[in-house]
Amino acid sequence: MNEEQSGGEQAKVLIADDDPAILRLVKTIVEKEGYTVVPARDGKEAYKLLQTGDSFVAAIFDVIMPYIQGTELVRYMQSEKRLMRIPVLMMTAEQNPRLSSDSFSAGAVAFLPKPFTTSQLQMMLRMCVQRSQSNSK
Repeated sequence: MNEEQSGGEQAKVLIADDDPAILRLVKTIVEKEGYTVVPARDGKEAYKLLQTGDSFVAAIFDVIMPYIQGTELVRYMQSEKRLMRIPVLMMTAEQNPRLSSDSFSAGAVAFLPKPFTTSQLQMMLRMCVQRSQSNSK
């Protein structure tokens, strides 16, 4: 199930998490789904990557990251016409229920508590990408 964009290149997913082990895990799962992963080690790096003009079919952000929080990134994306149609999946290990409501009010389309299973992440990613494709039509 390989999602391609025009020109035959693989669709890209931006992933930002300050935990290298989680970043590697999520990257592996997303790549198995047939996407090209663009990793970011923190919110500032993700912000810079969003500035590059690359088109992403989805973004997966950790809620709590150094420099720029995941929810701040989503708010920024909602303010940019080019970025607002990218569906964002938020994830966190924090047990604070406010984080999920903050994520949704910022504009995230899905929320995944850590730890999660491979199939949970795959299902959420597919949901986000389907949403992205229906938004771009």
